[in-house]
Amino acid sequence: MRKFIYAFVLSVSFSLVSFSQEAVEKSAPPAGNAVVGDHYGADVSKISESKAITVEKLKNDLKTTDKAENISVKGVVTDVCPKKGCWVTVKTEDGSSFFVKMKDYAFFVPTALKGKNVVLEGTAEKKITSVDELKHYAKDAKKSKAEIDAINKPKEEIRFMADGIKVVN
Repeated sequence: MRKFIYAFVLSVSFSLVSFSQEAVEKSAPPAGNAVVGDHYGADVSKISESKAITVEKLKNDLKTTDKAENISVKGVVTDVCPKKGCWVTVKTEDGSSFFVKMKDYAFFVPTALKGKNVVLEGTAEKKITSVDELKHYAKDAKKSKAEIDAINKPKEEIRFMADGIKVVN
């Protein structure tokens, strides 16, 4: 009887240890080198690539309307969400940047996308971003406490909801 109890306790112990060792999935950006031709989300066609407008043209188009749908924009990625790869910023010709989110969080991009030329396909709009949201994105980007605390007013900016992103030359 004693052997039976020891065997039972031993088997329960092994079971508990094995279940406690299950892998916990951490959210992180997808792996990848973001080489020319790679795409994330919906594929960006050659036609969309050739029709892609500059960020400056997008800014001018949004002066007359609040929203531009089904457009392609070419730019350089300046930052990628380090937590999941769920947003990027794209540099404009005047040195400022605009914010890009992935539609319905349907896809994420690797941090290797930073510094690469891309074509974005999706919808752009002018939006006023709240202080809380700006601070949230600053925390995601691992900005310093001083930089986060300096955010004290909403910001009017271009927001892009990407259906697809393609790395180009």
